[in-house]
Amino acid sequence: MKFVISGKNIDVTEGLRKAVEDKLGKLERYFTSDTEVIVTLSVEKERQKIEVTIPVKGNIIRSEQVSSDMYVSIDLVEEIIERQLRKYKNKIIDKKQSGTGFQPEFVEQDYEDDGNEIKIIRTKKFGFKPMYPEDACVQMELLGHNFFVFLNAETEEVNVVYKRKGNTYGLIEPDFG
Repeated sequence: MKFVISGKNIDVTEGLRKAVEDKLGKLERYFTSDTEVIVTLSVEKERQKIEVTIPVKGNIIRSEQVSSDMYVSIDLVEEIIERQLRKYKNKIIDKKQSGTGFQPEFVEQDYEDDGNEIKIIRTKKFGFKPMYPEDACVQMELLGHNFFVFLNAETEEVNVVYKRKGNTYGLIEPDFG
């Protein structure tokens, strides 16, 4: 695995780099050697956060963990990613993809279902009225939600606005490229 490690408001010391590579290196049994692991370490006040993103042929495996100690965050993120991989293996690896990017042993291994299967328990239907992203943000606020799906009046595509930290907003647009 190839590690791309960066820091925000923190110097990535050799000790931190080694801890990340040692801990996340345990995931090597799941991925091929050319898999890129993007790691961002950041510090905000007392929050020591690690974000790990692993792009694998059509999927993104991602986790972020926060604690008061960066080494604890590193331990936690590895456990979460490993659990995600085992839990969602059949959903992540479509047999048509032949598991490209994953080790053959991982693709062939069967894992026990831990009972936390995803179940959709409610479906909502609503009409789309074209609106601008700013209007969608207002509508989202009025509903008290943290995201809102709408038909963008400018692009005539379905978009999502969502609430971000610091009272800011994000816009998700489709990319069919």
